[in-house]
Amino acid sequence: MFFLNSVFLGAGLAMDAFSVSLANGLNEPKMRKKRMCKIAGIFSIFQCLMPLIGWLCVHTIILYFRSFEKFIPWIALILLLFIGGKMLIEGIRNKGDKKEAVKIGLAGLMLQGVATSIDALSVGFTIAEYGFPMALTASVIIGAVTFIICFIGLAIGKKFGTKLAGKASILGGIILIAIGIEIFVTGLF
Repeated sequence: MFFLNSVFLGAGLAMDAFSVSLANGLNEPKMRKKRMCKIAGIFSIFQCLMPLIGWLCVHTIILYFRSFEKFIPWIALILLLFIGGKMLIEGIRNKGDKKEAVKIGLAGLMLQGVATSIDALSVGFTIAEYGFPMALTASVIIGAVTFIICFIGLAIGKKFGTKLAGKASILGGIILIAIGIEIFVTGLF
């Protein structure tokens, strides 16, 4: 049951990262498998680390974390609006150009990783009764599930990105902005 719960938790947490991966694949339709693994790996590392950080907060500095928790939707919104807005503006500027979209750099990928996994900090509360070995195992399972789901999102995005050519960056930016708004709205309620 522990394994199954961790897999389902990972799948639920990975949905934002899946959507962002889809947008990244749309933006970069000629992406190679090595880069796909790098991007999926970044998302999975953040999805793995955040529940552990949340678990650690529960066991050490819970009062400080509780005061920070209300800012999580705002942080995700700001980061995804920034990244999505940048993609959208570049897509509009290069609308007539046939050149390949600009690759998102490591810093942009790290921001995406934080933005899509910051809600996973709260998972530390749900696994608070676990000892460290179980919390670590659950986090690794969450990370592995995220990797698989993000890789699939990148592959789907690449496939449609090739078909959408010049509009992919615009669509990717809109998707990121929508995800940021969705995280913000659901985080408030």
